[in-house]
Amino acid sequence: MEIVFSNPQNLWLLLSVPILIVTHFFVFSFLKRRAMRFANFEVIKRIAGPQGSTTNVHFVSSNISLLVLRVLAIGLLVLSSAGATLWYTGRASGSSFVIAIDASSSMLAGDVRPNRLDAAKSAAIEFVKGLPNARVGVVDFAGAPFVKQAMTDDLFAVRSAIQNIDVENVGGTAIGDALITSSNMLSGETNSRAVVLITDGQSNVGAEPLEGIDQANNYNIAVYTIGIGTEEGGSFIKTNLLSKLDEPTLIQIANSTGGIYFRAGDAASLKKAYDQISAITTKKISLGLSGIFLFAGIVLIFLEWALLNTRYRTLP
Repeated sequence: MEIVFSNPQNLWLLLSVPILIVTHFFVFSFLKRRAMRFANFEVIKRIAGPQGSTTNVHFVSSNISLLVLRVLAIGLLVLSSAGATLWYTGRASGSSFVIAIDASSSMLAGDVRPNRLDAAKSAAIEFVKGLPNARVGVVDFAGAPFVKQAMTDDLFAVRSAIQNIDVENVGGTAIGDALITSSNMLSGETNSRAVVLITDGQSNVGAEPLEGIDQANNYNIAVYTIGIGTEEGGSFIKTNLLSKLDEPTLIQIANSTGGIYFRAGDAASLKKAYDQISAITTKKISLGLSGIFLFAGIVLIFLEWALLNTRYRTLP
């Protein structure tokens, strides 16, 4: 849960609060001296009664309670002008996903049968079949990301796009760029938004993963990362080259965006990871606080005015 501001520069107006407090006590001190100078003690004694004492008569009240109300009102109005929005996790009624699949040549490694890429595609297709009322987009990436399917509720088209993914000719693994592209695709969606990123390697080209994390957080998108491959790694393209996961980065991506990291060493654990993601029914929900703070601030101003003219009225 966090509060963000669309106009954070307006928070500088909160500096008026200490100025208000200092001014309040300065004016109080001035009025008290003036009241003591011009007070008619004989009249006040008659009002207070024969047993009354002028030493107990408050010619001017410091009105601390009114000062507190005034400070709270100003604080609420400033927060309203700053565009305060509360983000919290709640139950989702719909979902929008981007499935981002690593299509670099290392995904041809055979440690996950029949190979990492085919296993990832099969699990993703089954995942899409189990998504009711969802909108889905598809991205694959190697040294650069490629949009294979724009956001759509046509899940047949999504499954076809996943099935047609093949190894890309652009060398490298651009995880940061894939996250940025996926987040941009989801930026206009109103449902629960998440990226499911599956990879077997390390980010070695393009934007840093931290840039992708920032972009996802800018749009309040959760990223679920799936690391595919065995601990021993696997060779590919009939070479002795081994591809191993950068698990710390994938864990960081998930933890920093409100997602979860899954390790998939075989087809069964890959399917289990997708099943857990599809079972998640929460999303990041925004609650605009500007209107609430504005209303509360105005109420406090009227309350202060009412008290000032009734209970806290002072002698002129």
